Amino acid sequence: MSELKDQPLRASTSEAVTNNVRVEVESQYAADLSQPFQGQWVFLYTVRITNEGEDTVQLLSRHWIVKDATGHVEEYKGAGVIGEQPTLVPGESFQYTHRCPLKTSTGIMRGTYQMVSENGDHFDVEIAPFALHEPYTVH
Repeated sequence: MSELKDQPLRASTSEAVTNNVRVEVESQYAADLSQPFQGQWVFLYTVRITNEGEDTVQLLSRHWIVKDATGHVEEYKGAGVIGEQPTLVPGESFQYTHRCPLKTSTGIMRGTYQMVSENGDHFDVEIAPFALHEPYTVH
């Protein structure tokens, strides 16, 4: 517990821009889906991906890294997000909400999206770290 208490407070939002693609994330504790007495905390995170560049881009795959309060790390890789591989024309955004279960009341998520531009250039887009924490946790 003191290990977490000594860490600086982390926001439950994040924002990063890579190759003119902005990724904004906001997380929240899902009390109605969680069962703390059974060691199950669930968090919802909403991601908004915005194409701020001049070329059309497509999200091909994702790579998430989730670390809980004990230091346990899980990685999740797969095609697209929520079953989609959205294509974003300049100025367009795509938003979705998903869930992350944890065995502790706090954690951190970060990752990358693998994208391709209309001219065939492949690149990674950063998903900046954001905190997962239930509202009653002492930081």
